[in-house]
Amino acid sequence: MLKQTVQRFEGCISASRRNGDVHMKWKKHLFGNWVRSMSSKPQSNDNRSTSYSVPKERVECVVIGAGVVGIAVARALALKGREVLVVESAPTFGTGTSSRSSEVIHAGIYYPANSFKAIFCKRGREMLYEYCSKHDIPHKQIGKLIVATRSSEIPKLCDILNRGIQNGVDGLKMVDGVDAMKMEPELQCMKAILSPVTGIVDSHSLMLSLVGEAENHGATFTYNSTVIGGHVEGNDICVHVTETERLKEWKGTSILHPELLLSSKLIVNSTGLSAPALAKRFSGLKSGVVPPSYYARGCYFTLSNTKASPFRHLIYPIPEDGGIGVHVTIDLNGQVKFGPNVEWIDSVDDISSFQNKFDYSVNPNHAERFYPEIRKYYPNLKDGSLEPGYSGIRPKLSGPSQLPADFVIQGEDIHGVPGLINLFGIESPGLTSSMAIAEFICTKFVG
Repeated sequence: MLKQTVQRFEGCISASRRNGDVHMKWKKHLFGNWVRSMSSKPQSNDNRSTSYSVPKERVECVVIGAGVVGIAVARALALKGREVLVVESAPTFGTGTSSRSSEVIHAGIYYPANSFKAIFCKRGREMLYEYCSKHDIPHKQIGKLIVATRSSEIPKLCDILNRGIQNGVDGLKMVDGVDAMKMEPELQCMKAILSPVTGIVDSHSLMLSLVGEAENHGATFTYNSTVIGGHVEGNDICVHVTETERLKEWKGTSILHPELLLSSKLIVNSTGLSAPALAKRFSGLKSGVVPPSYYARGCYFTLSNTKASPFRHLIYPIPEDGGIGVHVTIDLNGQVKFGPNVEWIDSVDDISSFQNKFDYSVNPNHAERFYPEIRKYYPNLKDGSLEPGYSGIRPKLSGPSQLPADFVIQGEDIHGVPGLINLFGIESPGLTSSMAIAEFICTKFVG
């Protein structure tokens, strides 16, 4: 019933857009219809979330969050014949971390052996290249060089090479600085690792294709709808949904009531930046299972005043604390980007993370910090050639000076709530790993 209801009002969206109406009109209509349809029914006896009647709908699978991982999960579930509803707080898909990455298809080099990141990155890369080729998604396997610019960095470079080989990454090889600089005349380095299987992808085209395929197999996407919590009810989970618009008026001092309850046997919390905060709002979770969350802003600057890219490969320095260094990325249009850096963010409240209310501005003055880092491997970078690009926020599970954390995928065996799957810390290489994560969830939790 839910699918038919949402699809009926999805038709209203297209009509209202053609008529120039605002998007919120249909959403208020949607919630209003549900509330009115329940107004003549008896009051709910379940006062765990609210003291008044709340409409309830049932759907087989609910995916919370329409970033690239949530979309991939929804597609995978739909391909298995499951009824899927994707609930997204933003007006459309992929507006958070998924649209603010470097769009790199990673090889799987850096991550500890047998970690989720290593396994999913390698498998996801293979799946991604195959999918992009089959569905004509713009992408290119351009390769990358990881460079040591000082002799003191060479041992770290050797460790990275050994780790990549251990992870089964194909084609890795160490090259002398002279050979690397023949490949890239603008580069300066002492040694480098060549990774030929690294590439770039148009992430929006990828997500658009995955959404289309999911919808073609029966999945439904609803936007401007925020999940604010949940509870266990018998053998099902009920998630609490409200209009995203309503949260703008909430000051955090009153009880936040849902406008709709969705009852399901499978809930995937794929909300990225807000995944830990949302998990804490599910009653019944074992205490202490939600990992601490950290937020790191990464800014990109673009190269201007040049007619052609100075590089043909992606160029990466030795990884730094909290990231993999200010590196060179080339997009499919030939635009050169440098970044991201690491700026730790403190004191993020739940509602801000639910609504993606992060500061994504790029301070032009921060370019002065980029120049010396980039000139370590690109000494001919001219003054005034960096322009502010964009920024993204990493949903991290490790903080400053801590070892990088792995992806965390929690099921009932860990948190004690049947049917709930929490995805925590899905930062880089989340884009590359997305289809592999979806495959894992379907294999382990759905069968």
